[in-house]
Amino acid sequence: MIVVGERINGQFVEVAKAIDARNAKYIQDLAMEQVNAGSQVLDINTGPGRPDAADAMTWLVKSVQDAVDVRVSIDAPGLKVQQAGLSVARKEPMINSTTAEQKRMEKFFPLAREHNAEIVCLTIDEKGIPNSVEGRAEIAMLLLGNAMDVGIPQEKLYIDPVVLPISAAQNQCPMLCDAITAFRNLSTPAPKTIVGLSNISSGAEERSLLNRTYLAMLLGRGLDAAIVDPNDLELMRVVKAAEVLLNQRLYAHSFLRA
Repeated sequence: MIVVGERINGQFVEVAKAIDARNAKYIQDLAMEQVNAGSQVLDINTGPGRPDAADAMTWLVKSVQDAVDVRVSIDAPGLKVQQAGLSVARKEPMINSTTAEQKRMEKFFPLAREHNAEIVCLTIDEKGIPNSVEGRAEIAMLLLGNAMDVGIPQEKLYIDPVVLPISAAQNQCPMLCDAITAFRNLSTPAPKTIVGLSNISSGAEERSLLNRTYLAMLLGRGLDAAIVDPNDLELMRVVKAAEVLLNQRLYAHSFLRA
């Protein structure tokens, strides 16, 4: 599984303070912690309501890349902030994210092609998030088709079925597992899938337990990537055990250390 570290996000109070103060050491230490914990990609988000978001994104990406040699995911809803991060990315970047809303696809798919970037595609359209597996699959097909029309190869896409909090939408939890299975039948080879895992436990008790359990369920359905907190040691042990049990990595007695 591709592990995308979620911690460089201005929604966290200490990260927001570090961005305000342009405290590169704090951000770089956070980046190194996540990479040492197993992240292959680092998600970078300046946080909401920041008037200097584009400048902050440029600074964050440069600071992270001066500390670690991994890919970055530019996590911003606005085109200007996305462009700021993508323009200084040294390795193949990831765009997080577009929806199937026509105006967003028209902006973000050409941007992904221009920067040779991977792109996360949320199964959301002008009507919102569908309440069924079939609805999510229809939007996934729309996203795949529009990306191909722009010239983006399928391997650059990650379809995100959109995890909703169990505290607010419990019936969506098993439905999303079924959506991952349905996506795998949309094409050959199957499109790649990703989730923002921590959304499942937002507003709930026992957050770590819910995150770990749900991740194991989704991995069993064929999930390819997840945006997670890699500093959750037990969650990362679940990832390693699942990769062995799914025959994705060779078993050894020391598989947790390998």
